[in-house]
Amino acid sequence: MIFLQARASDFHPKHNIEEDYPNIEPFKEVVPFLKESRICKALTEKHKCYESHVRTFWSAARYDEKDEAIYYGLKTKDAKKKDIDVPVKITVDDIRRVLDLQDKDDDLIIIPERLCKGFWLRMGYTGFINDKGYLKSKLCRRYKFLGHCVIHALSHRKGAYDKPSDYIMNIIACLVLNRPYNISQVIFNHMIDNIKGEKYIMYPRFVQMLLDDQIPNLPKDPMDKLHLQHMDSETLKRLDKYKGVKPENEPRYRPKFGKIKKADYVAPEGDNWRHVDSNSEDETYGLKLMVEQKLRFWFAKDEKKRKRTPKISPKVVIKGKLEKQESSKRLVDHSFEYYTNNVDICVAETERKKSPPRLVDEPVIPPTELIKQGADQLNMSFADYVKHTTAEATQSAQGANIEKEAERQLKMLKLAVRMLRRHLLKA
Repeated sequence: MIFLQARASDFHPKHNIEEDYPNIEPFKEVVPFLKESRICKALTEKHKCYESHVRTFWSAARYDEKDEAIYYGLKTKDAKKKDIDVPVKITVDDIRRVLDLQDKDDDLIIIPERLCKGFWLRMGYTGFINDKGYLKSKLCRRYKFLGHCVIHALSHRKGAYDKPSDYIMNIIACLVLNRPYNISQVIFNHMIDNIKGEKYIMYPRFVQMLLDDQIPNLPKDPMDKLHLQHMDSETLKRLDKYKGVKPENEPRYRPKFGKIKKADYVAPEGDNWRHVDSNSEDETYGLKLMVEQKLRFWFAKDEKKRKRTPKISPKVVIKGKLEKQESSKRLVDHSFEYYTNNVDICVAETERKKSPPRLVDEPVIPPTELIKQGADQLNMSFADYVKHTTAEATQSAQGANIEKEAERQLKMLKLAVRMLRRHLLKA
């Protein structure tokens, strides 16, 4: 296992190298399959990485859609120690050749959802069939180790090493079933996305291999080396355990099948993950609960359509030969007057806001009457106001506390005065 010791925010890919460990016994049956697979070089290549080379590549690389290639100008020095720019061009074919992935341009980069999930059920996956993200911890030990190797060698993500991406699930299925799969194109696509997006350190080992392939004499500083840590027995110990799961509840053992069992295994016809005469357990019952996505790429997320905010500003309407576009309110002029700037411009009226509806029997007090009542109350002294309210309180409720009622109505009066002032300011 190799670990990139760089900054915490960078990508930390891990891949499997050594196999002579005492704790590898539960997974030893998968090792020959990985050594003979087409991802062997990408999985096991011990290539020295240099941080400045990888960082500079991701910060300066650009993608040309016309040529379908990634371009990068590497700054270095010539024999006379003069600064020069060495052009670097990376294509899908370069990735295929340098990593020896043995795929073709015509190979698929996505397999049917039913085929992929049926294969995972055959490996003994114990999670829910419609889970958005599958977990390698839901597999028995040998297939958990297989998923671990592929995730840490080929994944483009910074973390989530227990959760294989959709394309990782496809790669594992195609490797075991001996089906073609364009891994080179998948890696290239994620490199393009990184160039257009965050530009973090992705695929540092692959990038260094591609740079060294095109510039063999690339100057390297030993102090700039990225330190890679090999897989050790502790990693294998963790893989041999199921955290928080009792031994009786662990995923049960599933036998070898496909290319893991037979090196000359022939892929099933069509979208099948097993041959008709296969004697292993049938996964048809587990697939009954599967809800297929209504998408070509079944793993892709549905993009939410952004709602357009309606425009409320006045629209400019140009007189002349008018051509209707999306709506009758949006008009475009193509007349001669438009191009000669001899144009009359008028502003279309916007819709006025309607006043809120009133109840049928709701009394409406004229503003002048409201102002008059407020002015009379302002001219009234406190003693007069107490007498006035005392008389009203005596008539309405006998035995009530007149002073408290007067104070309450005085507060209401002050509130009415404040509201009146606001009304006058607005008027």
